[in-house]
Amino acid sequence: MTGIESARALLREIGPRWADDIEGHRDRVVRTFTPLLADRALPSLAIARDIAYGPHQRQRLDLYRGGAAREPGARCPIMAFVHGGAFVRGRKDSSEQVYGNVPRLFARHGFVGVNIEYRLAPEAPFPAGPQDLTLAVDWLREHAAGFGGDPRRIVLVGHSAGGAHVASYLCDRRLRPAEPRVAGAVLISARLRADVRPDNPNAAAVRAYFGEDERLYEQDSAVSHAQHLNVPALLAVAEHENPWLDVYAAEFCHRAGLALGRIPPLICLPDHNHTSIVAHLDSGLDPAFGEALIAFASGLKPCPS
Repeated sequence: MTGIESARALLREIGPRWADDIEGHRDRVVRTFTPLLADRALPSLAIARDIAYGPHQRQRLDLYRGGAAREPGARCPIMAFVHGGAFVRGRKDSSEQVYGNVPRLFARHGFVGVNIEYRLAPEAPFPAGPQDLTLAVDWLREHAAGFGGDPRRIVLVGHSAGGAHVASYLCDRRLRPAEPRVAGAVLISARLRADVRPDNPNAAAVRAYFGEDERLYEQDSAVSHAQHLNVPALLAVAEHENPWLDVYAAEFCHRAGLALGRIPPLICLPDHNHTSIVAHLDSGLDPAFGEALIAFASGLKPCPS
């Protein structure tokens, strides 16, 4: 059995049992995809690591450059990935390959890939996530010329808690820039509503980030501000998600759709789970999702400011 076949068999084995042991299944998925991703090295890839975009030790980002040839002097669009971790854990390099596989995928297709790390709760509670993204986006725009990026074509891609931060940065008018500073965004398996339901395995982490006062959860949830979405967005969920995240993605699309007159596109990946939806990118398994991300990001118009 090849590595791809083994990975596919693992996803089907875990399947709907994903939520029975999220941490254990996550570790198995990462271990399975790490060697597949290692076999997909990009020889022309250059990585500049741990660049400070703010004063905190976690306000760091990596730049991934290489891949498709560009005209001399051409500015490349920028894809910036924001990892998950239930607000209280996680880092841009979850393993030697994950989550560097995501910016590498975009670098392979002529983008500047960016991997963003941010402050965690309880040290940095809401709204620290979107505040860090404000700093990171401003840094990317200010320094884009130095690394060959186009400051008007930045795409934010957030997974899980990172998706919550991206959505709040985009939609919450208490936090977002007065005018769009990015061209678009992708929300993957995003935690778009703060909840401490009994079936939420990360309820304690939600409390650590959003606080003990549940009366504030509605106003501080990104989904409550979806009607203010003002850049193109793509949403994606896995067939086997952490409880309720797929429901919240549909709710976000509904609320945004009522305001926009059309819903943002929503992709559901069959057989995949909350971790594999990003861990499989650039691995050779199920390339259609990666191709959809590239097509979406490539088709965006530059932001006006």
